[in-house]
Amino acid sequence: MVEIIKADYIYTPKGFIKNKAVAFKDKILEINTLKNLQKKYPDANSFEAPKNSILYPGFINTHIHLEFSANKTTLKYGDFIDWLGSVIENRESLLDRVSNQDMDLACNQMLESGVTTFGAVSSFGIDLEVCQKTPQKVVYFNEAIGSEPAMVDALFSDFLARLEASKKDARKYKITPAVEIHSPYSIHPIMTKRVIEIAKSENMPISAHFMESNYERVWLDKGEGRFLEFFAKYFKGEKSNKLVEIIAKYSNKIKPLTTAKEFLELFDKVEAMFVHWVYATKEELNYIKSKNHSIAHCPRSNRLLGSKRLEIENIDTTLSVATDGLSSNYSLNIFDELREALMVHSNLPLRELANRLIKSITSDAAEAIKSDAGRIEVGAPADFALIVLPDTPREEDLALQTILHTKEVDSIWIDGVEILLA
Repeated sequence: MVEIIKADYIYTPKGFIKNKAVAFKDKILEINTLKNLQKKYPDANSFEAPKNSILYPGFINTHIHLEFSANKTTLKYGDFIDWLGSVIENRESLLDRVSNQDMDLACNQMLESGVTTFGAVSSFGIDLEVCQKTPQKVVYFNEAIGSEPAMVDALFSDFLARLEASKKDARKYKITPAVEIHSPYSIHPIMTKRVIEIAKSENMPISAHFMESNYERVWLDKGEGRFLEFFAKYFKGEKSNKLVEIIAKYSNKIKPLTTAKEFLELFDKVEAMFVHWVYATKEELNYIKSKNHSIAHCPRSNRLLGSKRLEIENIDTTLSVATDGLSSNYSLNIFDELREALMVHSNLPLRELANRLIKSITSDAAEAIKSDAGRIEVGAPADFALIVLPDTPREEDLALQTILHTKEVDSIWIDGVEILLA
């Protein structure tokens, strides 16, 4: 059965259009006036949204970690290395505590804010069942991590097992299997090459954390700083709190596995999404632009972990905005993230920034994760998020007022099926 939705405004890849309607089944059939669509599809079910309504494509959250959804006040914020240490120290308890219900609630929070597709970074595979059952589409980033040469084969085998599990009945569960490289400081180049080769041969989405903190910058460039302390403390079995002794003991043994340049060059033959990017250089930005890579920006996570502001005014490659996980955030509501971005990037013109942010969770986000969603255009999936503003906005302020006044969407459709919100 054909369905028709009319809203005051519809957000398309070319911007907002007024007083139009969309005809769809599981995919979008046509965009025209309500009168013309009803004439062409006389048996269609028609729905006219309330006044001050905007029909958006379903939003896309490109980067989250569901497996740490049990965290509330456990982890330490304010400094990246302090936070990372608290993750290592509390990882087992957080993973033991997390339940499918916790992860379901996280998915539902995204759904209520209009997210119809999300990129789930999975380190252990314990979120797969939840991702299979959620109504949303999931790009399931199986994460590879491990820097010890002696452990590469075992860790790679574990990674392959998780990847194969995510492939099983993937189409049925609306899952797109994908791969994730944790970061240049935490994975051996041999494993990185193997994972990238899989992504290339199977045309999978691929992402990697990169330059989330200045500690990473100093470590990869100079082999110095607090990462030396971190590796000595957590990965060499050293129990002493005398950090000067630790560093003296291991300073000649612990070295970076790669340089930033070497790491980026491994991705030359795939299009990747690099997450965070806060401390990358202008030369690195120019390099990834030449290779058609994208950047995922997580402003609240960056703030909580002590990073500086990502200078998005200097980024002219594809940019998505994502929430990251509850290990470094307090909500997965995509509009909470956009409001934070509005405030963080206070040096940028407000209206232009708001429009860029809406694009960053629709068509640009879709491009970043190789999705055919994120657009209202003929042939695209019928994934929609309908919002109704409290009163009539100026047309030039539609994106801005959407971000400021939306906590939850009014209605949502995935593949043409309306999903009932709690």
